[in-house]
Amino acid sequence: MSDVSTNNSVEKTVFPILFALSFSHLLNDTIQSLIPAIYPIVKADYNLSFSQIGLITLSFQLAASLLQPVVGLYTDKKPQPFSLAIGMAFTLCGLIVLSLSNSFHVILMAVALVGVGSSIFHPEASRMAYMASGGKRGLAQSVFQLGGNAGSSIGPLLAAWIIVPHGQFSVIWFSLIALLAIVILSNVGRWYKGRLSIASVSKKKIPVLSQGLSKGRIISSIIILLVLIFSKYFYMASLTSYFTFYLMSKFNVSVQSSQIYLFVFLFSVAAGTLAGGPIGDRIGRKYVIWFSILGTAPFALLLPYASLFWTGVLIVPIGIILASAFSAILVYAQELIPGKVGLVSGLFFGFAFGMGGIGSALLGELADRTSITYVYGICSFLPLIGLLTGFLPNIEKGKSN
Repeated sequence: MSDVSTNNSVEKTVFPILFALSFSHLLNDTIQSLIPAIYPIVKADYNLSFSQIGLITLSFQLAASLLQPVVGLYTDKKPQPFSLAIGMAFTLCGLIVLSLSNSFHVILMAVALVGVGSSIFHPEASRMAYMASGGKRGLAQSVFQLGGNAGSSIGPLLAAWIIVPHGQFSVIWFSLIALLAIVILSNVGRWYKGRLSIASVSKKKIPVLSQGLSKGRIISSIIILLVLIFSKYFYMASLTSYFTFYLMSKFNVSVQSSQIYLFVFLFSVAAGTLAGGPIGDRIGRKYVIWFSILGTAPFALLLPYASLFWTGVLIVPIGIILASAFSAILVYAQELIPGKVGLVSGLFFGFAFGMGGIGSALLGELADRTSITYVYGICSFLPLIGLLTGFLPNIEKGKSN
């Protein structure tokens, strides 16, 4: 145990690698965020229902989620330094197909290819961030997540400026982003390859932070964390997939104006992401989880009844507070099951994507049967599930960082 502590204290955080991973995450999630951002365009061009819009999200999210635990489990045993660049190649193919698609079914295939690229990217990139953390795991995951959420916020703006005026085929210009990411990730892969021997030694020396907890307690804690992910990403699905439609339906704003509001929300998510990890490193991750999910509830409950102005105001604290959860949840889970960084990362990233996809599909069906306003009234209660955080064990009593 003392050897590990010494190693963690001496090893420094490798910020160039963290920033490269974060920037690659930005590029990856900018591409992903184009999918919901172009929903108003494809809905009109192909006369799609809300249920079909939900199926597009489901197709992407299932491809992005089901493979992630498998990828994580495999790379725990056999790390793949250049898998991130290979994953981005799938994303590149998906973009090209999406730009050329001429039917609903081809769109489903295109977004599934982007989803496969995402499923390869996230578990191994999260492991690289863990390796480059120098012991500051919360900070490393927040920096990594910041890039992804920043990319998610940029996507709608780029869609409003480029895709809305120039049409679906302009999606192909974003293949340049994928090519840039492939170059960066190939360089990161070379660094990772040089660190694999160190990683294999560290893997055997990771402190068992969950020592003293029974197997049943660990499993129940993982289940609680997954339920919290469910509440977060079901609610996030309502905002990322249908917020533009909600604004256009309730306040009669234009497509481009609604994209600006979506950008404000997603930018708030990006801003909140950076805070959760470092604060969790300092005061404990359970407190961050408490605040980030349950703390969203008052603002979420007010949102369906707010005017356009107050809607723009409320989505800022909702995004900031809700976003701080994921890094804390992920690192908390990694400390519950030490030595399985890839598996845990794949499980939680995959489950998050899956819940977002299933949530989008179910909420789209509900919107078709009722109204988009009704959907937001129902979803406003989801953050109250954060009360389950009280059942999580305290596993950081002895932490010193």
